[in-house]
Amino acid sequence: MKIPTIIRQNNMRIFAQKCHISAQSACYSVAMKFVLLFMIIGFGGFGVSALAQQQLSSAPGKKVVLRGLDKVTANTIDFEIAIGQSYNFGSLTIEASYCRKRPPEETPEVYAFLTITDRTTDGGGKETEGLNIFNGWMFASTPALNPLEHPVYDVWVLDCK
Repeated sequence: MKIPTIIRQNNMRIFAQKCHISAQSACYSVAMKFVLLFMIIGFGGFGVSALAQQQLSSAPGKKVVLRGLDKVTANTIDFEIAIGQSYNFGSLTIEASYCRKRPPEETPEVYAFLTITDRTTDGGGKETEGLNIFNGWMFASTPALNPLEHPVYDVWVLDCK
């Protein structure tokens, strides 16, 4: 999809006027991202329909490989979870819903959709309904993009098989 020159230039000028002169090139980069987002949202999905028509270059995986860190003891453990199954790591229950790994000829990336629940007890040892602390995508290349925020445990994606 070609971005109309008039819209692109006007939006960049408006955005660039708010930038400092020393950071002009960085502002233009941000302005271009802003214009692209505007074009996708503003023109009702021309970009989305084109993306939906493309074929995916890899098949979904059957197992996701994760690494868990216990921050108290500094122990790590690698574990595999079959898609649709759950795994108990400390007080966490981790359920894997989907994972995919890009083929080697593309930029390497592994991502998985996880639901992580913190199991709790009622004080007498009886387990109660847990608190859902994470529900979303995790990426192997940038674990800080969408991290699990827990005081005792860290979990991140390693691979998809």
